[in-house]
Formats: sequence, C-alpha cells, structure tokens
Amino acid sequence: MFGNEINTDDMYPGFAMKLPIAEGARHMFHATRPDWPQLVRPGDIVVGGRNFGLGSSRPVALLFQELGVRCLLAEEFNSLFLRNCINYGLAALTVPGITGQVTDGDTVDVDVAAGTVRDRRTGQELQSPPIPEFLLRILRSGGLIAQLERDGHLTTSTERSA
Repeated sequence: MFGNEINTDDMYPGFAMKLPIAEGARHMFHATRPDWPQLVRPGDIVVGGRNFGLGSSRPVALLFQELGVRCLLAEEFNSLFLRNCINYGLAALTVPGITGQVTDGDTVDVDVAAGTVRDRRTGQELQSPPIPEFLLRILRSGGLIAQLERDGHLTTSTERSA
C-alpha cells in the first residue's frame, strides 16, 4: 500500500529507464521501498492514495505488468498516469475510501467493469466511478495499440512483413 503523491520518478528511477523492462521492473521504488519488487506476486493489486502517479509520463504501467500486478486502486490518480495505465492495458480504478478500508496483505475482489471492490477480510464493498465503455474496450483488448490493431486502424508487425 502506498500513500499520497507517489511520483512516477520514484516508481521508475532514471537509471532503470536505460534497462530492459524486465530488469527495470526490479528497481521500482528503489529509493523508498527497494525490496518492494521482490514482494510482488502475480495477480497482486496495488493500492495508493491521492494523486497516485504524479510527475512525468514514464511508462510505469509496463513495470507493474512485468511484475504481474493485475490492477491498481487509488483514492485518486494523476490523470496522465491513469490514461497511460489504460493505454498499456493495466486496469486502474479510482476508489474513494480505499486506503481507509484495506491494509497491506488484504485480499480484495475487483470487478473492473462494474467498478466494485470487495474486501474479503471485512466483506465491505466500495464503488469506483464507472469507467466509460470505450476505455473498458481498450482494457479488454490489452491496451490501445492492441485495440487499434484489432479495429483495423493499425497494421500489425506480422502484416507489415508479409
């Protein structure tokens, strides 16, 4: 669980941007929580506070995905960070009250389309504002590039080489 004003520069330190994504992911939160990447398990959900992802438009969503993170939940996301997550196919839900409801290690059930988050420990359910259908389509497709390819607006690398 992370607090408020978590910056993309902290999530993805400058030196790690020169590394392949798989290696760069091992350096997430290097300055503040250097052991964090080793704690992440496939399917984990990350919870943050207000203005999660402020700062530059570093492709942090790729690092979360590389580590196996399934979804991000926050009180509020920086708008640029939120759209980058969606464009890369990483679900990110704004869930008012989430940081007061869950603690590190809790298990939650998330229904992205319905915008619901249920804490298994307490049974309490929280609601996210609805995600517009066009953004859900991008998420279901695996990201914006995949959606554009599927809709015939971009040629895939296989089609270009044929």
